[in-house]
Amino acid sequence: MSIEARKIRLIMQLRREGITDTEVLSALERVPREAFIDKSFMDKAYENTALPIGKGQTISQPYVVAYMTHELQVDKTHRVLEIGTGSGYQASILCHLARRVYTIERHAELQEEATQKFEQLKIRNITYKTGDGFKGWKEAAPFDRIIVTASAQGGIPQDLLDQLSPEGGIMIVPVRLNPTTERLIKVTNNHGDYTTQEMIDVRFVPLVSEETDLVNPAEAAHA
Repeated sequence: MSIEARKIRLIMQLRREGITDTEVLSALERVPREAFIDKSFMDKAYENTALPIGKGQTISQPYVVAYMTHELQVDKTHRVLEIGTGSGYQASILCHLARRVYTIERHAELQEEATQKFEQLKIRNITYKTGDGFKGWKEAAPFDRIIVTASAQGGIPQDLLDQLSPEGGIMIVPVRLNPTTERLIKVTNNHGDYTTQEMIDVRFVPLVSEETDLVNPAEAAHA
């Protein structure tokens, strides 16, 4: 089966699983996932599964990418902050939907590899740096949307909450709630009144930082 046929099969599968946003599906169709994975996994590029990319990191399964992107509700006016560049795949999807994407990766080697892919794909609306995702990107804040692609262990980083636009800003972040449960949390900021919504169970690599200033998801709603 050709790569194009496998891509179409994946898009159809995502539709059956409830991803019906045509702009999100179009972005997934336009971005070549095979460009972001090791050649040894090329036959799995359009399977609905996570794959290793080095440094103990992974490229998320397409369903999770599509789901998080859909729930982020991005439009062409938005500035989006991504925590955890990884392979660069999620950022590349977002670049087709947002005005500009800012992305941070703590592994310099992964950031360099992702940067090369952005250049190869002629992506022009992305700004990137190597750094501590817990701290966000204060000099570029506030952000209309924030997406975290690593698991916050026990709570949401306070700095990220502080950098979320008060004008209806939305953040999607995986949070380890207890030793066996990790769940996507959707945070909405309405002029300092934060609301939180628990979504699907997921499994991400941990979000690592020297600093651990966290807010419990339940407490965030009363911040």
